Amino acid sequence: MSYGRPPPRIDGMVSLKVDNLTYRTTPEDLRRVFERCGDVGDIYIPRDRYTRESRGFAFVRFYDRRDAEEALDSLDGRMLDGRELRVQMARYGRPSSPYRSRYDPIHDRALAPAAAPAPARAAARTRDRTLALARGLTPKAHAAGLAPGHDPVPDRAIK
Repeated sequence: MSYGRPPPRIDGMVSLKVDNLTYRTTPEDLRRVFERCGDVGDIYIPRDRYTRESRGFAFVRFYDRRDAEEALDSLDGRMLDGRELRVQMARYGRPSSPYRSRYDPIHDRALAPAAAPAPARAAARTRDRTLALARGLTPKAHAAGLAPGHDPVPDRAIK
């Protein structure tokens, strides 16, 4: 079992993801259940970063793929601590950092989708508005295409 550190010799192990655990389920509880299907190499229950409570799922690693498949077939849907276990093959390995998911596009800019570039027209409009204000035009006069000191009503004289 590992508590915040990677297990020894994880190469070649096969991981199962076990969902729908109670917050009080321990690695020892899971080991007792899963060892019936084969040799368990590691059990990892992710914990909330701040409260240190279980997040309600775990990863169980087997040394042999056939043992993992047997556990998947026999334990998916089994009751543990009053809950029905959901067992599936894990899709990805353990994240490299304990604080950031390996596939977290929000915190990893390299994985985040590129932001849509601002349209050139919007950028030009902002630039024009800034220049117009610097020349003394109000936003309304600028939008109407008026020059400074120009009155939109031709009969009036501007002093």
